[in-house]
Amino acid sequence: MRDVKRPRGNAATLAKGALSGVLAAAAGVSAATGLAALLGGVPSPFVSVGNRAVDLAPDFLKDFAVREFGTADKPILIGGVIFTLAILAAITGVIGLRKPRLAYALVAGLGLLALASAVIDRTADAPRVVVILPAIVTIVVSLTLLSVFLQAIGLAPHSADELTSDFDRRKFLKAVLGASAIVIVGGAIGKFFGTAAARASREAIRIPKPADAASPVPSGVSPDVKGISKYLTPNRDFYRVDTALRVPDVPAEGWNLRIHGMVDKELNLSFRDLLRERLVERRITIACVSNEVGGPYIGNATWIGTPIKGLLERAGVKNGADAILSTSADDFTVGTPIRDLTDGRDALLAIAMNGQPLPLEHGFPVRMVVPGLYGYVSATKWLVDMEVTRFADFTAYWTDRDWAPEAPIKTSSRIDVPRSSQSFPRDKVRVGGVAWAQTKGIKRVEVSVDDGDWVEADLAAEDTADTWRQWSWQWNDATPGTHKLTVRSTDASGYTQTPKRVSPRPNGASGWHSVQFSVD
Repeated sequence: MRDVKRPRGNAATLAKGALSGVLAAAAGVSAATGLAALLGGVPSPFVSVGNRAVDLAPDFLKDFAVREFGTADKPILIGGVIFTLAILAAITGVIGLRKPRLAYALVAGLGLLALASAVIDRTADAPRVVVILPAIVTIVVSLTLLSVFLQAIGLAPHSADELTSDFDRRKFLKAVLGASAIVIVGGAIGKFFGTAAARASREAIRIPKPADAASPVPSGVSPDVKGISKYLTPNRDFYRVDTALRVPDVPAEGWNLRIHGMVDKELNLSFRDLLRERLVERRITIACVSNEVGGPYIGNATWIGTPIKGLLERAGVKNGADAILSTSADDFTVGTPIRDLTDGRDALLAIAMNGQPLPLEHGFPVRMVVPGLYGYVSATKWLVDMEVTRFADFTAYWTDRDWAPEAPIKTSSRIDVPRSSQSFPRDKVRVGGVAWAQTKGIKRVEVSVDDGDWVEADLAAEDTADTWRQWSWQWNDATPGTHKLTVRSTDASGYTQTPKRVSPRPNGASGWHSVQFSVD
């Protein structure tokens, strides 16, 4: 269609052009999202572009996103991509009123960007010829609908103050309804079929009774302090920090774990094989390295899985190997010291969390759980590959981004109560929180009011050295006014937390946690 020079249209005409661009783009992306969900193992254009944004974003921006948005960083990123696309699509629609060819070129260019992102998307688990299909659908649907919209609006000017004389209201409304239907149907398919296989697989699984069950939770592990963290973190509340914009759709029936590399005998395990292994049940506290002092990215859960040590012994680790390079279904990589998997700690290939098969967001069907190591060097979700190798021979996802290759969890403590600016009646100043030093255990927790003398807090009963320990303290001679409460802990080795504040990069935050509160 030839470009036609036309005068500036009125606001209604421009609005119709903008709406045309937005609906055409939305329908194209939605149709592609639905197709990607049906194909399986194929990211939608939104996810492909978002993954490229994550991989190419500078480190300071990633740190900022985790620090400021926490577990909402992924929805915010996707929302940002949607907002940007909507603005570009609206502009393209307006441009199309005067220069259709340029508008079509812009749509094709955005589609090719999505196609290029799909080709190199590390999360794709399908042949490239299949991976690019959603991007092609985006281009075809968007171009077709934009053409229909522009034809309905008309390309011959009538007046600068009126709709064009060729405006076909019925055709325009039909295009609006058609595009809206594609958006709704494509979105629904993407939502309900995106992880359909994994969801159905998870619902059908029955976790066997572990051969080595955890001892009952000791009485007194949680003090009577209103607002303190639950001793066992419910699955729905457990923190999630990972790079997966799209939760991998990995049904247990087709899952396979390959253990290879510097071994005497390569192992290939199906999920059914894993269920036949010796299963143990352990309560383990895990933490994310991006957790700031006093932050929320830590949780305590009951895990069921098979010890990694036994599998490595069966494979036969060769001399010189010092690391495991583990890979997830979306091609995320993690490097873990072999010594921390074989030194007697309960390093597991976990299949259950708090008595249920792993939630999809937390690694179903299988993930690694290693006490005493931050997650980015140990807690691989959606695990599919373990290569026995040497640290000198590889780098993993986060070590490529200047995080330390080895990262034991630092002895830490947190104030849960009071919250910032909370007020207490003078005779009811009861505070509490959690402290952790996985594999060592917590020996002592102390608190200080207004930078005064350290006072030993009451420790709740200890479960194991791999779980956090809760603490409480009653301030019996509280004085009215605004105060600062500070906490520090000492682990069983005798190490006391340093007051020196450092940021999480490159191997975890340190420092004392403080909270301002008031006494009435």
